[in-house]
Amino acid sequence: MWIRLLFATARVRPAVLVVIGDTHGSDATHLTGAALTAVREAETVVHTGDFSTAAVLDGFEREATTLAAVHGNNDGQAVRERLPGTRVVTALDRRFVVAHGHEHDEMSLSLLARQEDADAALVGHSHEPHIGDVGGTSVVNPGSHADPRWHRPGYATVENAPDGVRVDLRTPDGETFATETL
Repeated sequence: MWIRLLFATARVRPAVLVVIGDTHGSDATHLTGAALTAVREAETVVHTGDFSTAAVLDGFEREATTLAAVHGNNDGQAVRERLPGTRVVTALDRRFVVAHGHEHDEMSLSLLARQEDADAALVGHSHEPHIGDVGGTSVVNPGSHADPRWHRPGYATVENAPDGVRVDLRTPDGETFATETL
């Protein structure tokens, strides 16, 4: 029994960061399954904007231990008054600049990351889960767990790995569909 408990505990180790965005809700977080568990267990949840309403922002604040969020282009005034348009999150001995992305093309996102001395940028807006590089800056877009539009639904987990920081893009049920080491 002790061995089974030890192995079971090792498999459910929470990610240090969970990156999520583009919820576009009216009254709920729309978090289910593994995405809900990840948000509840993460040290920090980064939301890349577009909660849409203060009720959805309130829901994320209730679920997350620490929420670091920015507002997006579809957020109402009540959300915009509570959240900045950009912010820097320090975790895993790295600096992450967070922006929704609607005001940034590739060049300006790269410049923002340099300006903030960030190791990576976390963005939303497109609803397309993606890990890439823009002008020498690693960029992670978690996609949307609740409103994927024509893309795969997703969120991202970020944690230390032996060779850097590992980013996993996951479906709301927890299936990993892309992995990169930054």
